[in-house]
This record gives sequence, structure tokens and C-alpha cells, in this order.
Amino acid sequence: MFGIGVPELVLILVIGLVVFGPGKLPGVGKALGQSIKEFKQANSEDTKVSDAENKSDKK
Repeated sequence: MFGIGVPELVLILVIGLVVFGPGKLPGVGKALGQSIKEFKQANSEDTKVSDAENKSDKK
């Protein structure tokens, strides 16, 4: 996807543990996941609106 392999993911996880600590890391992961999900939904909705506008302009 982004050229990130297993060693890079392990390094990111270790850095996350050092910065946030093991107690807060699950919450940070959950918030990040929700942010990505909302971004994808907004992007999908924007694409649908854009496609609908393009179809109406062509008529």
C-alpha cells in the first residue's frame, strides 16, 4: 500500500508504545481508525456528489 513492511510496522508500534504508553495506545489506535473511516466515508460521499453533478451537466 505505502511500501510499509513488517519491520517498519514493528518500528512504528515500538515508537507508539514509547510515546503514548501501553495504556493509551489502544485508544489512540481506535481514534486513528475512526478518523480514517470518517475520511473514507466523506471521500466516497464527495465522489458520489461529483459524479451526480457531472451526469446532470452532460444532459
